[in-house]
Amino acid sequence: MAAHLKKRVYEEFSKVVQIPHEDVPAKKLRLSKPSKSAALHIDLCKATNSTDALQYLLQFSRKPVEAESVEGVIRILLEHYYKESDNSVRLKIASLLGLLSKTQGFSPDCIIDEAINTLNNEKSHQVLAQLLDTLLIIGAQLPESPTVRQRLIEVACKHLSDTYFGVRNKCLQLLGCLGMVDTPMNKDSNVLGGVRDVQSIISDYFGDQDPRVRTAALKAMLELHERGMRIHQIIYDQACRLLSDDYEQVRSAAVQMVWVLSQLYPESIVPIPSSNEEIRLVDDAFGKISHMVSDGSWMVRVQAAKTLGSMLQVSPHFLEQTLDKKLMSDLRRKRTAHERAKELFASGEFSSGRKWADDAPKEKLDTNTVNLIASGACGAFVHGLEDEMFEVRIAAVEALCQLARSSSSFAEKCLDFLVDMFNDEIEEVRLQSIHVLREISTHITLREDQLDTVLAVLEDSSRDIREALHELLCYTNVSTKECIQLALLELLKNLNKYPTDRNSVWKCLKFLGSRHPTLVLPLVPELLSTHPYFDTPEPDMDDPAYIAVLVLVFNAAKSCPTMPALFSDHTFRHYAYLRDSLSHLVPPLRLPGRKQLYGLDSVDSGCGSGSVESAQLFLQQSLNRVSTIQNLEAPGAQELLDFTIRDLQRLGQLQTELAGAADFCATYLNCQLLLMKALQEKLWNVAVPLCFKQNVTATAAAQQILEETYKLEFLYSGLESRQVATIHLVRLQAKALQLTLTARTRQGLDTLISSCERFLQDIESFQRLFLTELPHLHNSFVEKLLELIPRLSSCKPVEMVKVLQTTLRQSGLLQLSLPVQIHRATATIIEPTGESDNPLRFTSGLVVALDVDATLEHVQDPQTTVKVQVLYPDGQKHVIHPKPGDFRRPGPDRHRLITQVYLSHTAWTEPSQVEVCLLLAYSASTASLSPPPRLGWSDSIDSLPPPEASVEGTIPFSKSVKVYIMPKPARR
Repeated sequence: MAAHLKKRVYEEFSKVVQIPHEDVPAKKLRLSKPSKSAALHIDLCKATNSTDALQYLLQFSRKPVEAESVEGVIRILLEHYYKESDNSVRLKIASLLGLLSKTQGFSPDCIIDEAINTLNNEKSHQVLAQLLDTLLIIGAQLPESPTVRQRLIEVACKHLSDTYFGVRNKCLQLLGCLGMVDTPMNKDSNVLGGVRDVQSIISDYFGDQDPRVRTAALKAMLELHERGMRIHQIIYDQACRLLSDDYEQVRSAAVQMVWVLSQLYPESIVPIPSSNEEIRLVDDAFGKISHMVSDGSWMVRVQAAKTLGSMLQVSPHFLEQTLDKKLMSDLRRKRTAHERAKELFASGEFSSGRKWADDAPKEKLDTNTVNLIASGACGAFVHGLEDEMFEVRIAAVEALCQLARSSSSFAEKCLDFLVDMFNDEIEEVRLQSIHVLREISTHITLREDQLDTVLAVLEDSSRDIREALHELLCYTNVSTKECIQLALLELLKNLNKYPTDRNSVWKCLKFLGSRHPTLVLPLVPELLSTHPYFDTPEPDMDDPAYIAVLVLVFNAAKSCPTMPALFSDHTFRHYAYLRDSLSHLVPPLRLPGRKQLYGLDSVDSGCGSGSVESAQLFLQQSLNRVSTIQNLEAPGAQELLDFTIRDLQRLGQLQTELAGAADFCATYLNCQLLLMKALQEKLWNVAVPLCFKQNVTATAAAQQILEETYKLEFLYSGLESRQVATIHLVRLQAKALQLTLTARTRQGLDTLISSCERFLQDIESFQRLFLTELPHLHNSFVEKLLELIPRLSSCKPVEMVKVLQTTLRQSGLLQLSLPVQIHRATATIIEPTGESDNPLRFTSGLVVALDVDATLEHVQDPQTTVKVQVLYPDGQKHVIHPKPGDFRRPGPDRHRLITQVYLSHTAWTEPSQVEVCLLLAYSASTASLSPPPRLGWSDSIDSLPPPEASVEGTIPFSKSVKVYIMPKPARR
């Protein structure tokens, strides 16, 4: 009864009050990240001692902090800083302040006042230095604020009188990074003595008692120079005095300072100490830095030698003095006793002995012979080239190279010194000397004695040294025919001792003959063993030494029309053979009376500059002709593509300059041809069981198109964003074809759904990556897909496949636009040659080393992409990744791979061949998409990985070489 009464009362009350049960608003929850400052404050409050606080700070420094939380964290750190009495904790807090100030998106101008205030009551020098470092970081983050800069400079000037070297260092660093030359600073007289500028303040500390402060002062002045401010010339004398400092860091920085001033004021006149003479500042600085090549510290000697190489404005007689170690007396040359005796003998006067010192040198001081360079700097480069540290010798060789390139007379004078360095005990020095002589080869001509020293290096066991010397001889001028004969003899000895140098020696003789035709001409009868009356035996064409002689003679004959008259009949036959087999070494010759039989010149003579333009025109016309394919029926279109691909492949063989572009276009058109054949009418109108063979062919074609697109993208360099977008478009068509064929084979609904989802991701990825190129893809397959993307996203997989099939068959050929230059990555295996019938024998289960030597052209980052593949007769494949040290770079876009591949197998009953080739590894996640900007990225797909992220593979880019091996059973 009571319960019933309570219910009635509640109902009546509800009618009066009208409680809206359903209208009660739901509470909204807001998720927020925990505050970093609050967490840090809790941790620091929990610390019972300085060790715990330091531990919490170390843990906090390893965690990232968002930009919006930085200011709160800094406030907490400053609050704890004032409470903390331990120096190590305050030091860590000061360090954290600097790290937090560099947070991306945070402006430290709101904490500048608190950071400066922390300096007022700080007693620890180490903490003070760290706080100044934090202020330096803040100032670097606010370069556009003159007020902040001025305040920080005032703080630095105030603490420059600190007794701790670290504080003074940081203050000088602040002045160097933030100071302005044209801004005077008003300071109290008790601090800096009135109105001063930054340079005068910094230069006061060139004489500081601590060498670390002197070094910091010099580096601060250099920092002003790097910021574009002009250093005053009055600093020069102070910097020169620091060249004799007791500490090597000071001397090293002083060398840089002297060099900077010599570049700023090269023509200024400075007086010579203890003399009334005056010279140019750059000459004086050159002499002083030359003197530093004899410094006690090898690091200073290295820096001085490198610096000399960049002083190109120095006078020629100062340059020549660095190669002269003759004794000096009162700045005059002092002749040796032997020279004085020779002069007396020539004049007929001898000492009678009756007069005192009548044989003393009677030299008159001529003002023109006064040497203004310091006596200790005479022979600076000679000292550098004879230094005990190979780093100094390398630096001296490089400096000689830089100076010799700008002065042909100096190049001739330093030639003997560079040639002497070929006998250095360190391989790196010898190699650098050869490279340097190669760079200045246009200014010099080698004498016979110099050439003899150079050719002695051909006996070196290092392959790099020998090949570098071959490269040097290619561009060197020699003076006499005896030099040619000597070079040929030594190169043939090299060929006999190291047969693997064959190609390098042949190339060397090719250039040696073409550069010296008149010197080779009198040697031809002797080289070819011809006789005016008697027939001589025909040499063996398999002899590499005889081929080397012919390469020398034929290249000289190209510029010497009288030379072919000295050839015998078999020489003409050998020319025809070598012209076919070694066309890159043997040039086309105009042979009188033999044009009908050996008319090779008629073809090659037409290869001039005009042929390249005509080939480019033919290439463009071929692409334009293919663009009309839409108007043809399927058989005619396929036939046109076949003919065009064949023409482009032949064009790439004939014109090496256009080989990359022609092969690229041919591969692209082959993809279109495969796609066209796969989309034939009869395949799609018949049930799968009735055209199973055609369905398999279409599947293989789709896979081949995918492989070809990866070749197009990663095997060619110089592609622009439009070409990369076209390649990805063809890849998208191949994936659509694969999806359509997958649906026809009825492999299951789950497989079809996942394939459709991946394809939609591919479309979205294409749109993100090539947003700027979409206007150029008008009426293409991808443009039609993007119009249908809402329908594709909502429809069923079967309907999506039908849409893709229709779109594929309706889309036309997208015309390819060629960039300025396309290069194809190529590799040529030099060793092994694959010509030997003698198998490599080894015990089964063990290994045998196979030397691999290959040249790589236009390969990007070969250390990570080039691999060696070995294919055994039983189908096993071994892929070897060479070490980075196995790659050399002899020239731009050229690399050399010299490595060893270890072969192993079980026992065989008879020898068999293994195939060795080079592979180019690629990863689609590292696609060459640097030209197109990545616009249009949206957060909605950040969680989805790009569909190509896991696509990795290899592309063979060299011809396979077959090598005989024979694993023998192990003896028991």
